[in-house]
Amino acid sequence: MAAVKVLVTGGAGFIGSNLVARLLDEGYAVRVLDDFSTGHRENVDTRAELIEGDIDDEAVAREAVRGAQVVFHQAAAGSVARSVAQPLVTDRVNTHGTLTVLKVALDSGVQRVVSASSSSVYGGAGALPSVETGVPSPRSPYAVSKLAGEHYCRVFTQVYGLETVALRYFNVFGPRQRPDSAYAAVIPLFITALSAGQRPIVHGDGQQSRDFTFVDDVVEANLAAMRAPAASAAGNLFNIACGGSHSLLELLDVLGREMGVSLPPVRTEPRPGDIRASQADVSAARQVLGFEAKVSFEEGLRRTVAWYRAVSVPPAP
Repeated sequence: MAAVKVLVTGGAGFIGSNLVARLLDEGYAVRVLDDFSTGHRENVDTRAELIEGDIDDEAVAREAVRGAQVVFHQAAAGSVARSVAQPLVTDRVNTHGTLTVLKVALDSGVQRVVSASSSSVYGGAGALPSVETGVPSPRSPYAVSKLAGEHYCRVFTQVYGLETVALRYFNVFGPRQRPDSAYAAVIPLFITALSAGQRPIVHGDGQQSRDFTFVDDVVEANLAAMRAPAASAAGNLFNIACGGSHSLLELLDVLGREMGVSLPPVRTEPRPGDIRASQADVSAARQVLGFEAKVSFEEGLRRTVAWYRAVSVPPAP
């Protein structure tokens, strides 16, 4: 019997490439679509078919989805900070790109699209932990674009019958998350600074908190979303997180102990668009998808530090 064919958009990126590797290991036939604007060629597994191009290019997207039964839509212009600096690019890639992927998936007979969204849509509004039924209050162009993508997913299920599942990721970290970008995430930046004996930069007072989620758990959540019954999952969205909360100063303390380095941070001004606190209610993912994060905050950091020590990663800018 032929292997199930899946498309992973953004399959050369941090989360996408980890997902691709897992799908290949499970026997799926995997195609990757990536424009390498943020992804890296060395991340593309040689067992996967590669199409290079933009998700918002309809002709390229149609070629990429041809024959696929499931699409994992991971491609995005990530980063709140980048979206503040480049709102038009963010909207084109995240909003129009998602709409394009959904339309060509529908036209091509794809069974299900699992689409990556973000906890940023909550905007720090309301009581914590955040629940999916709460009213979003996005505070950045990135968050707005991700919320728009969620709405498009829901509409394509309700109007066209395409099975869609949107996953709201909470601060994903782990192997292959790189520091060599002006918009790099905090954990790779902290690790590279500490490795170089430099004081890490903390925006604000460091008490802002996040629900840090290890990438292997996010990969498991995508597989669960692919397999969940359509009657309960299609057209819906789910928080993907551990359900915990850790401040940046706590993160720095754990990393310091793991790496045997103790350096006080350099404090700078808070970044526009950042939220103060983030924590997920994970009950819906548990009940509907059968998903629950397995990797603890500390264990995830241990694995991440070990990966950085084992590979040569370009330093932070």
